[in-house]
Amino acid sequence: MAAIHQPEQPKHYVFVLLDRFTMLCFSSAVEALRIANRMSGKPLYKWTLAGDGGEIAYCSAGIGFKLDTDLEELTRDDTILMCGGIDVQSATSKRVLNWLRREARKGATIGGLCTAGYTLAKAGLLDGKRATIHWENQDSFAEEFEDVTLTKSVFVIDGNRITTAGGTASIDLMLKIIANEHGEDLANLVADQLIYTSIRTDQDTQRLSIPTRIGVRHPKLSQVIRMMEQNIEDPISPATLAQKVGMSTRQLERLFRRYLNRSPKRYYMELRLAKARNLLMQTDMSVINVALACGFASPSHFSKCYRAHYDTTPYRERGSHATRAPLER
Repeated sequence: MAAIHQPEQPKHYVFVLLDRFTMLCFSSAVEALRIANRMSGKPLYKWTLAGDGGEIAYCSAGIGFKLDTDLEELTRDDTILMCGGIDVQSATSKRVLNWLRREARKGATIGGLCTAGYTLAKAGLLDGKRATIHWENQDSFAEEFEDVTLTKSVFVIDGNRITTAGGTASIDLMLKIIANEHGEDLANLVADQLIYTSIRTDQDTQRLSIPTRIGVRHPKLSQVIRMMEQNIEDPISPATLAQKVGMSTRQLERLFRRYLNRSPKRYYMELRLAKARNLLMQTDMSVINVALACGFASPSHFSKCYRAHYDTTPYRERGSHATRAPLER
């Protein structure tokens, strides 16, 4: 008796919308799946919107999305994509973490879009894995999750764990998945429909290059800035930086004045203070530990420099953020 051919079942994605998730990272992923169905003429993919409570989830732009389900029990074949956004720490509730751990024990593929890589890491699902997260959250993530190998890639697939940097990185991820499962031709058709002309891979980094960011194409200046960015906790003196790129301290000073209208010391200080502000607003690290992580020998010196640059103290910065964060929508 001939075997009866069973039609292939659509792959099921469960999008878990955390409070104040970023709409772009979610909609980019769903649209890629929808277009893949349309261009193939087959229901290759289906999706469900889930969330804590199962009623309505609000994105960071204040728009509400009606959810299909609460955090229900799934099958091993379902793919879970957590969608994060603003203040993901608050959105990562104990119920969400317990649910994730339970589903992970079944062997499910679980991903974190945008800042939801934090949620996966908090659940312990990224220990020993490579991962990425939006560049704005990289400093705080690296401080909190030492067992995760953090990269600056636009997306990372490590076994059954997936993370993206946010924004349009969801398109790159989905195009990669579609290509793996149904071929490059279909993925290219989807990209064409999205008017997406430059498909990135997991080898591409999420931030612009230093010359593009600062609007200056000077190799030695870029090299010095790269060294500064990589040595925030233990700052390198301008004299040593100059020596490493083969110029005098005076030449380095002139280079910074000419292209960035500030001294190397001032530019370095701004980098350190920017990282400190991120840590204050995105972690529970003490002000003393934030100061040490950003190369300040004492809290008093840190506070003095912070006040001079941001016109407030580190303690007030953290307090004002804690007060206003729940009110943002």
